[in-house]
This record gives sequence, structure tokens and C-alpha cells, in this order.
Amino acid sequence: MQWPNNLAFAGSAQSFENAGKAGAFAEQGQSLYEKKKVKVIISGGGTGGHIFPAISIANALKAKVDGIEILFVGANGRMEMEKVPAAGYNIVGLNISGIQRRITTANLSLPFKLIGSVRQSAKIIKDFKPDVVVGVGGYASGPLLLAATLKKIPVLIQEQNSYAGVTNKVLGKWADKICVAYPNMDRFFPKEKIILTGNPVRQDINNLEGKRQRGIELFGLDPNKKTILVIGGSLGARTINQAIDNTLSKFARNNIQIVWQTGKGYFDKAVVAVKPYEGQGIRALDFIQKMDYAYSVADMVISRAGASSVSELCIVHKPCILVPSPNVAEDHQTQNAMALVNHNAAVLVKDADAIQKLGDIAIELLGNTNKLDNLERNIAHLAMHNSAEIIAAEVLKLVKN
Repeated sequence: MQWPNNLAFAGSAQSFENAGKAGAFAEQGQSLYEKKKVKVIISGGGTGGHIFPAISIANALKAKVDGIEILFVGANGRMEMEKVPAAGYNIVGLNISGIQRRITTANLSLPFKLIGSVRQSAKIIKDFKPDVVVGVGGYASGPLLLAATLKKIPVLIQEQNSYAGVTNKVLGKWADKICVAYPNMDRFFPKEKIILTGNPVRQDINNLEGKRQRGIELFGLDPNKKTILVIGGSLGARTINQAIDNTLSKFARNNIQIVWQTGKGYFDKAVVAVKPYEGQGIRALDFIQKMDYAYSVADMVISRAGASSVSELCIVHKPCILVPSPNVAEDHQTQNAMALVNHNAAVLVKDADAIQKLGDIAIELLGNTNKLDNLERNIAHLAMHNSAEIIAAEVLKLVKN
């Protein structure tokens, strides 16, 4: 099977080959590790887009090797410090933060934090003695991967976006393997190290069959009305939130239900905004734990275009409007979105236009059955499955070597 130009998520000969290798590797059973306790560090976080794929990889590793020890390394004060323990894994936090885009004195402390985090990472590696280190992106990933390479520990990078970040581009020169979700990533990384795997997604969304009725009950919806799921990312999206807030009365007049994940920052305002529409299926939540139920009730999704969000939308094959965040490096969310738009698998609304236009575009699209059917059919063709299992198999090959 040939990759179409710029296609990010379609099945490929390489992905099927990798899947076969992963299965063959798993069939060898535990014999490879009977004499040795396998230890893996997974580093990174900051947003759900980094955290949930990391947890999926950890779960896949646990399924392959009994007794494997997995330690997460994150950034103090970031959401991984809450979400990772909730998933049943231990995590250590580094005192690291990102560069502020605006001029601020906080940036002056960054070099000192970076040096301190590398030293702390070296101590974590010395104490835990990992066989391999996996970096998934985020503030903590850089110092930990750098410390691992300096100590000659095998390193695997999981690059989620179509445009590689600066840290991964630099560390990719020394990494042993680089798992990517997009083709043509050899413009950033050594070609011989790249493995096309797709992005891991939360296990519970892989099968939505039979979940719609439970979702209807969970969110208090009318099964006879159309429903839009709004997900601005795990931290919320100010522009999307404002656009939805401005359109609530139009949604209600058109008998459209809204399941609206606002993020914590906008939640209090959203609760006030939806109060006049109580009983009309317009719900505001700061965070949605059961995303499989949320996807199951959605006739259409409005979302940012982070790599994990795009991968999930392909897996659940939901028609979607993507509003790429302008506040990301190299505008990679627009490039992620265009991988779908170029194949008529999504609609793109620019962040600058969203407050004025997003609501009306969503209402118009939801009323166009033919367009929705085409989007659903096309996005389904772009899904890559079993990414976590394939990546886990590659991690274990590094342990074996």
C-alpha cells in the first residue's frame, strides 16, 4: 500500500510490517526476561496529548512483560503529577518549565532549572537503573533523555507531531529509535532510526460499540437530538470556549445538544452560561474522564489539532471541525490538521476566525448529512491501530539488545 502525500494516519505496508513484528516478538513470551527484571523510564508530559499516549505505552509494556518496573518522570506542577498516579504508576517530578513566549523574568531562571533537572535526572537514572528510557515530549522529556544519552542508556523517542520539536530534533541524533506518526519525518531525524507507528490512544476508545446508550444516560442527553462534543484539549482552549459561549442560544434554538469540555480555567464561567439551557442537553464539564462515552454520543466533534486529539478522532472516525492552536511551536497543529483536511477528512477553522464563525459553521455542517457522511468515511481511512503495542515491542527490543 502506498502512502498518499502528507497522509499522517493511514495504514501502510510499514505499519503492518511493524505490527507483525510486534506480534512475533510478543509470542516469544517472557523467556527473554526471565533472568532479569526489566526496568523502563517514561519521561514527559505537560498536557493530555503527552500523558495519555505515555500511559498507553506503559500499559502495553505491562501486558507484554510480567513484573516489569515502570517509572514516570514529569514536571512538578504539571498535570502528569496527578494523572499518572491515577493510572497506577509511580512518578518523580523535575523542577523544570518551558520558555515563556512573552518577555518575563521567569525565563532568566530557565538555564539554572535545566542544569538542575539534568543533574536530578542523572540521579534518578543512577538510582532506578533503567534498561531503556522513553521520551514522549513535554518539559521533563529533554533533561531525562539528555541524562540517559550521557549515561549510554538506550533511548526511544516518540514524536507525535508532523513537525518535530527542537528538543527531539537535537536528541534524535543520539536516540536509538524514533517512533513517528507521520511519513516524511526524515527531514528531522536520521532515516535509519525512524519507525512509523502512529500515536498511541487511550485503550477505552478503541471500541465504542454498545456505549452510546450509556453515554446518553451519563451526560443526560436526548437520544433523538444531534450532539456536538467540544474538546479544547485537556487544559481547555480559550478561543473555542468563547465561540461556544457566544453560540449557546443558537445551538438551543436548533435543538443541538452540546457536551462541552471547558478546562478548569473557563469552567466557572461556562457553568453560568449553560444554566439558562438546563434540561436542553447543553452540558459543561471541566474535564471528561470517560472519553469513550463522550465520543459515542457525538455526531460531530469540535477540537484543537494536537497530535493525540487527531489520532483519537481518526480511531473513532467522527466528523470534526479542527481549530489549531496558534500558541505552539512551528504551528504544528495546523500541519496536523491539514493532514486530514487535504483528504477531505476534517474541516479547519482558523483560531483568529473561531469566535465569530465557529458556531455558525458547526450548525451548518451538522445539518449537512452528505458532508458528515463523507468526513466520517474519509477520516476512518486515516486511522493507525495498535500503535502502543508496536512502540512497546520496539522498547523491548532495545532491552534485548
